[in-house]
This record gives sequence, structure tokens and C-alpha cells, in this order.
Amino acid sequence: MVKYYMNITGGIYNRQKVIAPDENITRPTLSKIRMSIFNTLNSMIDFEGKSFLDMFAGSGIMGLEALSRGFDKIVAIEKNKKVYNVIKSNFEKYQNNNDIKLILGDSIKIASKLEKFDVIYLDPPYFSGIYEKSLDAVKNICSDIIILEHVTDIEISKDFKIIKQKQYGEKYITFLRFKP
Repeated sequence: MVKYYMNITGGIYNRQKVIAPDENITRPTLSKIRMSIFNTLNSMIDFEGKSFLDMFAGSGIMGLEALSRGFDKIVAIEKNKKVYNVIKSNFEKYQNNNDIKLILGDSIKIASKLEKFDVIYLDPPYFSGIYEKSLDAVKNICSDIIILEHVTDIEISKDFKIIKQKQYGEKYITFLRFKP
């Protein structure tokens, strides 16, 4: 597996290098999009004392960005064992005094068994057809905001309210709240 490097884009670990898995296996969120996501999120909530779940961790960079910017608890889920091992080695550098956890397994099956999170980031494999299942899996464990990264204009269930949506080329970033 070929490795390449990405940089954390903000917070206390700004510019720290992170090893990312082969681009043929994962599709890391670009730095400009990560910066925009966290700037938008910062205008909505205070990160201190908050928890962040990255359901389809891929490179693990979103969890590390959240940690760097002040989230207190980070959980990432990854299904691919090779990718999991790369993320694990990255996370080990930041586990000194931080509550950061990586879980190996199927995000949709695991999510419903987790505690509540303030922010949940969903970036399932594009064209996998699991966006609705992913949203359904997290609606009872999200206490505030769900961020969905997708490439097509998808239909969002009426169970969710769209707070904000941004487009970057072919990608969309949609901020949602579950309305029970």
C-alpha cells in the first residue's frame, strides 16, 4: 500500500503531517474542504467539551482535525483492516491526554450501539447506496449536527432538517439536524 502525507489544517496540531492510505482505497477530504467544514461548524457550536464521530474514517483526518480544533472526544470507525492500521498509527501520536478511539468494523452496524455524539461526520463510499442507511443509523445517537459529504444531490429524509449546504466542484457538504 502506497502512503502519502496530508497536513492537519487548523488548531493546536496545525500543519502536523498525517499518513494517509493509498488513494485507490480511500478518498480523503481535501484540505480546503476540511477547513471550510470546521469554519462553518465553528460558527454553529463551541467545540469545547463536545464529541465527534467519524463513521467512515478512511484516512482518519477528520477525527484528527476535530481533535486539533478542540473537540474533547473523538471516535472513528473504519471497516478496511489495512486502512484501520494506518489510522491507528496516526492516532497513536495524539493519544497522550486525549480521548480518541478507533473501532474496526461496519459503521452502520456499530453506530446504533454507541453513545450520543454532538457532531457526526458521514462520508460513505460514493455511489454505495448507503446514505439513507447511514443517516438512519445515526439519528438516535446525534445530539446536534450531522455533516454529510456526497457527490450527488441526494434526497434527504424528512426526519432531517438541512441547516446549510455547500458545493465544491462535484462534492456537496450538507449540515443536518435530526428532528424527532
